[in-house]
Amino acid sequence: MSAKKKILFLTGTRADFGKIKPLIRAVEADQSYESLIFATGMHTLKDYGYTVDEIYKEGFGNVHVFVNQFMNEPMDLVLANTISGLSRYVHQERPDLMIIHGDRVEALAAAIVGALNNILTVHVEGGELSGTIDEHIRHAISKLVHIHMVANDEARNRLIQMGENPQSVYVIGSPDIDVMLSDELPDLPSVKSRYEIDFEEYAIGLYHPVTTEVENLDAHASAYVEALLDSNLNYVTILPNNDEGTFKIFRALERLKDNPKFRVLPSLRFEYFLTLLKHAQFIIGNSSAAIREAPVYATPTVNIGTRQRGRFAHESIIDVNNEKKDILQGIQAALSLKKTSPSHHFGQGNSAKMFMQTMSEERFWQTSPQKSFYDLPYTLPLKTGAR
Repeated sequence: MSAKKKILFLTGTRADFGKIKPLIRAVEADQSYESLIFATGMHTLKDYGYTVDEIYKEGFGNVHVFVNQFMNEPMDLVLANTISGLSRYVHQERPDLMIIHGDRVEALAAAIVGALNNILTVHVEGGELSGTIDEHIRHAISKLVHIHMVANDEARNRLIQMGENPQSVYVIGSPDIDVMLSDELPDLPSVKSRYEIDFEEYAIGLYHPVTTEVENLDAHASAYVEALLDSNLNYVTILPNNDEGTFKIFRALERLKDNPKFRVLPSLRFEYFLTLLKHAQFIIGNSSAAIREAPVYATPTVNIGTRQRGRFAHESIIDVNNEKKDILQGIQAALSLKKTSPSHHFGQGNSAKMFMQTMSEERFWQTSPQKSFYDLPYTLPLKTGAR
C-alpha cells in the first residue's frame, strides 16, 4: 500500500482560514492524503483573539503553531520570520504539496520556501487584482509557485498573460463560496447571542490600513470613524488586519468605545461573519470581503478609498473616496439601493469538489518544479525610430 501524500496548508489570518477550510476538510475525508496545518500570523496575536483556537475547535489534527511576529512588527521582518519557521518545519515534515492562499506576507514566505526546496506549491486565488502592496505580493507569489487554482477565467487569463503555463492554471472557483452557499451557516439569532449584538438592524464596518498611504492614514481613519458616528446607525465593527499602520486605525476606533450603537469585535469565526454579512444593511470600509463576498448575498457595499481599486465591479458596490461627506453620501446610497442580483463571479459553491478532482489527475502530480516562462503567441511591435 502506497504512503499517504502529505498536504500542507498554511494559514495566517482568520479570513484565509475560513476560505481554505473546505479544502482542508475535503483532504481529511480522503484516505489518500494526510493534512497538515501551519498556523501563524494573526492567529497567534492576543489582540485579535488568538484565533488559532478556532482551528483547534474545528477538530483538525496536525496543527503546528508558529509565532512569526509581535504586534506592529514591520512586514519585511514578518516575512523573514515566517520563512525561517516554515523552512525548519518543512525540512522536518517533508510535505508532498503545499497549499497557500491570497496575498499576505505569510503566503509569500511559503511560496519562497516551496520554490527553494522544490516542494510542489499551489496558490489559491492568484491572478486577481488586490490594490496597495497586496498587489505586488499576490503576483510575486504567482511567479514563485508551480500550480494555480483560480476563481474564474479572468484570473486564469491574467496569469497566462504573466507568463504562467496554461497547463498549470486550474479554474475551481473561490472555496469560500462553498461555505457561503452551504446549509451549515448558523442562524442570525445564534450569531447575535454569541457575540452579544443587541441591534435589530446593523451595518458591518471593516477598515484596513493602506500600506502605500500610511502617511494619510490618521486622516482617513478619522474620517471613516466620524462618518460612522454621524450616520447614527448601528454597527458591528471588526478590528483591522495587522498590516503596517494598523495602530492608527486602532487609535481612531477608540472613539467608539462604550458607544451603545457600536459593537467592536477583534474577530469573528468565518461562518458567523458570513451570517452577519448576509443580513446586514450594508458593509462599509475597504475589506476584500466587501468586494468578493458581499455581492454573493447582494449585500450593498460602501467601498472607501484605493485599497480595492481595480477589483471586481458589481451593481451593489458603491465606491467613495476618504472624505467624510463622501462616505456619508455612500451610506445613504447604500440604504436606498434597490435589491440587486447575487453575483456568481467567484464561483458556484463547488470549489472543494473541483479541487479534489484536480488533485486526482495524473498530470497534476507530474508538474515539474522547474518553471519556464510561457510566451504568448504574438510578437510585440518594433520600436519606432530604431537605428
